[in-house]
Amino acid sequence: MGQALLNDPVLENILDQARWAPSGDNTQPWRFEVVDARHVVVHGFDTRSHCVYDLDGHPSQLSLGALLESMALAASCHGLRMEARRRLSMPDTLPTFDVRLVDSPGMLPDPLAAFLPQRSVQRRRLSTRSLRASEKAALAASLPPGYSVQWFEGGRARLACARLMFDNAKLRLTMPEAHKVHRDVIEWGARYSSDRIPEQALGVDAMTARLMRWVMHSWRRVDFFNTWLGGTIAPRLQMDLLPGLYCAAHFALLADAPPRHVDDYVAAGRAMQRFWLTATQLGLQLQPELTPLIFARYVRERRTFSRTDGMQEMAQELVVQCQGVLGAAAVERAVFLGRIGAGPAAGARSLRRPLQELLVAPTAGP
Repeated sequence: MGQALLNDPVLENILDQARWAPSGDNTQPWRFEVVDARHVVVHGFDTRSHCVYDLDGHPSQLSLGALLESMALAASCHGLRMEARRRLSMPDTLPTFDVRLVDSPGMLPDPLAAFLPQRSVQRRRLSTRSLRASEKAALAASLPPGYSVQWFEGGRARLACARLMFDNAKLRLTMPEAHKVHRDVIEWGARYSSDRIPEQALGVDAMTARLMRWVMHSWRRVDFFNTWLGGTIAPRLQMDLLPGLYCAAHFALLADAPPRHVDDYVAAGRAMQRFWLTATQLGLQLQPELTPLIFARYVRERRTFSRTDGMQEMAQELVVQCQGVLGAAAVERAVFLGRIGAGPAAGARSLRRPLQELLVAPTAGP
């Protein structure tokens, strides 16, 4: 299966670097089929069937875009240009790309390629030092045509964003559909994880982590703690409110036109990855904050995401709050939200599956 890969150190290096692309809950929604030394089929998938956050697979499509951009960056270090074409015959639930690596004489290595393995999520507090004009200019310049960045800076704006995340977290932590996701994606007691989020990367103290682990064992415990003991307060304070206050800024990446199709989200993922890698290059840390956008679209499209009474109404209130922070027009054009700031890299982080685990046997097809 992997013989062609093992016989080509260039391709092996490109895929080994690209697998560090970010993905929601470290799902790594891709597998690689090596056709030959310069042709790889990327078999994508999504988690919409069981993950309330993966609405229409769009977050997974962002991740696939980040993967393709990572492949392009890694390829540039070998004088190769990456060309990716999505197979239109495949369903949206299985985005599949033919990736070809083409010799490109004179191509210089993209400086961002050096930061592929280093880039990670930092969920803990960051410096409140304002971003320098040079940092903001470099981040804005990293975006391809069709995208821009909107900044939310200063104490008042950071507080508004922190409150937005704190209030959205109540929805996340009181909804049984989300509990199933949280229970499955955390690797308790771990500093690193190859296929989940390690406990020590969550951004909570040890006592809160122990309590969360015990409570999240069953929805009955979660519901009791939330109802009678204010069970969401400590994790929301530590994972949402305080990090939202302690950062340089929050930001939104905006597409010129609202994204509609798979290719729009894949393209947005490529832009996101360049922005994030540029932040890493500048020594800045970053944390995604996608929840408000996801539930805003559930509400905007009048789609049900929970059978629990009060959840839809809570989400409707949060949409109004989100529009107040971002602006109504920006909510529909936003493809990514996050917070950013100076600070040390995370001491605990998600790793990736070994490359051999990401390889699949060749299949019949174009």
